[in-house]
Amino acid sequence: MPPAPSFSADRPRILLGLIGAGIQASRTPRIHQREAAVHGLHCEYRLIDLDTLGVNADALPRLLEDAEREGFTGLNITHPCKQSILPLLNEISTDAAAIGAVNTVLLRDGKRIGHNTDWTGFREGFLSAMPNAPLSHVVQLGAGGAGAATAYALLRMGVGHLTVFDPDNTRCTSLVDHYRAAFDPNRISSTTRIDSSLAHADGLVHATPTGMRSHPGSPLPASLLHPGLWVAEIVYFPLETELLRAARAAGCRTVDGGGMAVHQAVEAFRLFTGFEADPERMREHFIAHSPA
Repeated sequence: MPPAPSFSADRPRILLGLIGAGIQASRTPRIHQREAAVHGLHCEYRLIDLDTLGVNADALPRLLEDAEREGFTGLNITHPCKQSILPLLNEISTDAAAIGAVNTVLLRDGKRIGHNTDWTGFREGFLSAMPNAPLSHVVQLGAGGAGAATAYALLRMGVGHLTVFDPDNTRCTSLVDHYRAAFDPNRISSTTRIDSSLAHADGLVHATPTGMRSHPGSPLPASLLHPGLWVAEIVYFPLETELLRAARAAGCRTVDGGGMAVHQAVEAFRLFTGFEADPERMREHFIAHSPA
């Protein structure tokens, strides 16, 4: 791996940030900064942590105004802001509009332009780790902003049937109805019984914050896991979640959340800078800065 070039006063500078709750363990700043250095850019990347600031998603209007005033190039957006940020944007990409969630915002020429790189991040990370996984019937746990992106990715990837479960049944039904209008309505349904759904499924996608350092625990009982099931996680700090440990113990093939995190960052970096990032190099930096 070539050493990072040294910075000089004439190197282009970009200012980026991540808005979300409980994000102090995020590796996103370092992987963007290190990739920027390889391309001869000086990148400053700030964490805008709602928990640290003592605010919630209602503070988004002020936080966006502050970012514009301070000259940010763009922002990554994470839980719990991916959907609540939508009405605050001037433009939204086709995929982000279809998903109904934004995780990347460009601040250009006085405009806020929303994109979603989560869906391509999940797709590329999953296919890289498990290219021959059966996709006849997949169960997804979670119907929030991240779940909207993974459901979109799964349907675009050709999943035969996607069953979605969320403790908030209204949110779950809303997500399913949204995608029934965009895809074959017979390919997606909601359930209130994840146990019976998992019994005959090929795979499980976990798309809730449970398992993050700020939301510890497992999203479901380990007894529901079985060897015929693959399990894909979106949580990436920590990489080793309680769900993945239980899945491996049950004989399941697993995909950690690192692949999605890296590949969504690859696309976000391209949007922010115009440069093509190297996924392998970004993965190396991601792993190098992962806490034990």
